[in-house]
Amino acid sequence: MTLCTLAASVPAWAYASATGGFTSRRPPASSRRFSSQAVEETIVRVKAQIADPELAWLFENCYPNTLDTTVQIGTVDGRPDTFVITGDIDAMWLRDSSCQVWPYVPLAKNDAALQRLFRGLIARHSRCIRLDPYANAFLPDAKSKPLSWAVHDRTRMLPGVAEGKWEVDSLCYCIRLGHGYLRATGDVEPFNGDWARAMRLVVTTFREQQRKNGPGPYQFQRAAETPYDTLPLDGYGNPARPIGMIYSMFRPSDDACLYPLFVPANLFAVTSLRQLAEMASVVVSDNALAQDCKALADEVESALSHYGRIRDAEHGDVWAYEVDGYGNQLFMDDANLPGLLGLAYLGCCAQDDPLYRRTRARVLSDANPYFFKGAAAEGIGGPHVGLNMIWPMSIIMRALTSSDDDEIRQCLRLIKTTHAGTGFMHEAFNKDDPKQFTRPWFAWANSLFGELILKLSQERPTLLSAA
Repeated sequence: MTLCTLAASVPAWAYASATGGFTSRRPPASSRRFSSQAVEETIVRVKAQIADPELAWLFENCYPNTLDTTVQIGTVDGRPDTFVITGDIDAMWLRDSSCQVWPYVPLAKNDAALQRLFRGLIARHSRCIRLDPYANAFLPDAKSKPLSWAVHDRTRMLPGVAEGKWEVDSLCYCIRLGHGYLRATGDVEPFNGDWARAMRLVVTTFREQQRKNGPGPYQFQRAAETPYDTLPLDGYGNPARPIGMIYSMFRPSDDACLYPLFVPANLFAVTSLRQLAEMASVVVSDNALAQDCKALADEVESALSHYGRIRDAEHGDVWAYEVDGYGNQLFMDDANLPGLLGLAYLGCCAQDDPLYRRTRARVLSDANPYFFKGAAAEGIGGPHVGLNMIWPMSIIMRALTSSDDDEIRQCLRLIKTTHAGTGFMHEAFNKDDPKQFTRPWFAWANSLFGELILKLSQERPTLLSAA
């Protein structure tokens, strides 16, 4: 882990005005990667609702950051193509790219430029899945060099793949984005035969990774200093019983699972498969695919209800984080999504669902070994960047899943006081000193913060308008 400080590793467009008070830290209009009139109008409208000048400044910087700095627009075979890098890593994660653009989905119906962006990204996701459904990250083209840390991985590394870590949520996020875009716009253009072939491959891959007939085709090993970066037992991961859940070798943090039956990703898969069933029926008239999705969702959900819960003496019945089907269960939470805290946000349950509420209370307590409290803030981290490092995403997600005004205000205060003067969200910061942080350019976290402010502007505007 490399810790940044305010004076190092900050992109020029962010650092150039680091002493300029609340002056916008967006790149100049002439050097922005993508422009949307609807987004610009939203920035003006929402900023006017925010009484706190620092909070308004953070929103102006963060909400458009993905469009300003990470989007690459082109064409493939005469059709739109969109490639979205994560920020300071020049590659596209299926998960991150889907989340980075998610706050713009509601604006797409009346913005032709955004429609082109989404059509291109849905097409790019489909091509990536058809290239390798087990990979988590991809390169702009087959000629680009792989990520330096992945060059010698013992796994299938096809040209165009940036990293080959199998994470169930990567495929779920592609479904979520397509479903959200279709519902927001009614635009069926991206959902062609190539998309349908990719979606059938998603279901095939999920079934392979139920491992009912052996371990399947996926293996991964890396010469790494940390056990979270590789898989044991010849690259197949720790053993688990084939109980109907889908095996996930890595978490959304890109850290290896301890027990391969990763509960949040399986809950996300249930939701995504039902969304895909709806889309298969509506946009490609593939009833067989729709029925297959429903059957798999039902099977995974049944397995989760039998094996995915833990009985806690203090909190009652709660979701586990990982299980192995043999009776071993891990309780923790990681700031990355899907995690236990974000289940309601992803549509896996209602926000007032009693099982979720009990689980949420437990992950925001000392029962979660990655819930950190310090002089600067409290929030969830994870093994990925080490102990005592809080991810701003977890504070944002706490607010997004709260119905308590006081809790939301506290989250906004923590966000305001931990960006270390940069005006942007980071990957993680030290619980006692926000000036020690990782990743100054992490577009997913910026988008998520923008999404929170938009949600509050619509549902709880008084929290923004109060000075």
